[in-house]
Amino acid sequence: MSEDWIVGREGERRELDRVLRSSRPELVVVFGRRRVGKTFLVRQHFRNKIVFEISGLHRENTQRQLENFSNRLRQATRQETTTPKTWLGAFEQLKSFLKENASGQKQVIFFDEFPWLATQRSGFLSAFEEFWNGFAVQRSDLLCVVCGSAASWMIQNILSSKGGLHNRATSRIRLMPFHLAETRSFLQRLRVDLPDFQVAQLQMVLGGIPHYLQHVEVGQSAAQVIDRLCFSKDGLLSGEFPNLYQALFDSPDKHEAIVRTLAQARKGHTRNELAKRTGIATGGTLTKILSELEESGFIVEIPNLYAEKKNSLWRLADAYSHFYLQWMDGRRKGSRQSWLTIVTGSKWKSWCGYAFENLCLSHIPQIKQSLGISGIVTEEASWQYHAKTDSDRGAQIDLLIDRADNAINICELKFSDYPFVIDKKYAAELEQKVQVFKQRSKRRKAVFLTMVTASGLEQNSYATSLVTNHIQLDQLF
Repeated sequence: MSEDWIVGREGERRELDRVLRSSRPELVVVFGRRRVGKTFLVRQHFRNKIVFEISGLHRENTQRQLENFSNRLRQATRQETTTPKTWLGAFEQLKSFLKENASGQKQVIFFDEFPWLATQRSGFLSAFEEFWNGFAVQRSDLLCVVCGSAASWMIQNILSSKGGLHNRATSRIRLMPFHLAETRSFLQRLRVDLPDFQVAQLQMVLGGIPHYLQHVEVGQSAAQVIDRLCFSKDGLLSGEFPNLYQALFDSPDKHEAIVRTLAQARKGHTRNELAKRTGIATGGTLTKILSELEESGFIVEIPNLYAEKKNSLWRLADAYSHFYLQWMDGRRKGSRQSWLTIVTGSKWKSWCGYAFENLCLSHIPQIKQSLGISGIVTEEASWQYHAKTDSDRGAQIDLLIDRADNAINICELKFSDYPFVIDKKYAAELEQKVQVFKQRSKRRKAVFLTMVTASGLEQNSYATSLVTNHIQLDQLF
């Protein structure tokens, strides 16, 4: 498979090209959610230039990790090597190999699942620090890539290290899931040709994760793909959820508790609400868990515009986790007979409404481009006002785009199978929402009501009089 098969990732590939051409030693840190394609990107981009590669073994002891190192070094040198007793000894062997292999060209060494190598009391991290500071920084021909799915660990121990790796990383790449256009391109490479609406449905379930998408088969509709991957007895995703969190976090119970709680909250929860509902005290532990989940791409913090940070809303951002907890958790494996009934029911359509909101929130750059404001500085947030009295009026806005050109877009995100219809009742709700926002936010900016819809907007008198901008699904691609 050639490098040309890599879909998207243009910015990341430009950065990898830059460090490859560099005349200095480079330490590249690649992190992102599990299954997002980190390993594939590094291997494919540097496919002929990696001289040594090792991947950490999940929950194996130091001895097993060192045996794995010895095996990988033996493959690289094509010579018999003795298994080192310590990581200091292992890196001495690696130094000798790199010296002998020097050719004047950049040598790429790749440490995959880097956090798994750093088992407790193994001395791996300090040995790596010595390797980099005492040897690698003097080698302009060396490009070291360290990669890991435990994003918070990577940030804490490498990017924000206060020890020997402080300010040593020369490049950082956070790999995100595919956005809609990349998902469509990826599927087309697989010769899967689906309409945009069905690609969006897959995105709302599989979340733009390449490892999941590569199992989409030609000739199957989105509903058939979801049925096979999620509900067949041996479906790829039938048991993915517990493995996903156990592979990333040493004690994942509290992480799962946060995720499960957010899966039940359509509008999200504040930090205090999460603490109350999960029983996790609002201290350092909760901060650490939220940070780890956020850095790994599972949850997202949505600021509450004009309010204190403590009023920010946390939302579940991982599409697969949300789908699993709504439709798969507790369901007997292989129980598929009711799936086609589910996808035509009202509960499914309600769930799609939430999933479409998350889809839009992950495509704000595309929304801004469609509005013609890509070059304008903006702040994206939610906004809410709770009525204080019976005669007072409250309002909830899921997405506000507050613009530096003295304008604000109030975005309504609506999923439906057919063109969305603004009827008399909903028109009154929209008018009230806009008026409450203007009165309570006290912002002296132009306010534009923007509809983002999955299947278009029916043009009637209400739409004409209320809606300033309309963005359709194809504009998110």
